[in-house]
Amino acid sequence: MPEAATSSHRRLTPKREAELYEAVLSLLREVGYDALTMDAVATRTRCSKATLYRQWGGKAKLVVRAVQCVGKGTSLMGTDIDTGSLKGDLHALVLRSDDSEAERLYPLMRGLTMAIHGNPELLRVFQEYLIEPERAAFGRVLRRAVDRGEIRAANPAIGYVLHMMIGAYTARAMVEDQPPKQAFFLSYIDSVVLPVLVS
Repeated sequence: MPEAATSSHRRLTPKREAELYEAVLSLLREVGYDALTMDAVATRTRCSKATLYRQWGGKAKLVVRAVQCVGKGTSLMGTDIDTGSLKGDLHALVLRSDDSEAERLYPLMRGLTMAIHGNPELLRVFQEYLIEPERAAFGRVLRRAVDRGEIRAANPAIGYVLHMMIGAYTARAMVEDQPPKQAFFLSYIDSVVLPVLVS
């Protein structure tokens, strides 16, 4: 794969960027975050380290953006989901991706979650590119629900919806050793998230 960017003023093509992300994720599965190096990425992708650092600044951002790319079907970021009801919006989010995508993404997220505990830079980038945009997107969905009169603006649970969703995602493996598939999340939303919000 020849390198697509030959100067500091040219960006990688979307196709080349996707190829790089796939290579990064492949390495991440093989060796984990801590053992993954920019040298290894450069070798695997036949891309110069200078290009990698120019585009992403370092390993943390490169890895998080790769995970973000593969997990875009499970994210509210960049979407305009508005079904007319909170339940419909949350169900539409879950149904944007199929179970195969969840199975592919889950081990990567589990590995990153473990790596975050000893890596402040990874935590910062993870929060900046994944957590905060997702929190903002959930905020928009919830504000529409408030405007429609589905939930009370003063309901303190509003501030914990993202916590509930992430908690369900991680607890699914700890309790049942299963990836969080569609059926699980749909049931969780109906049984836990919505009753708390509309109470």
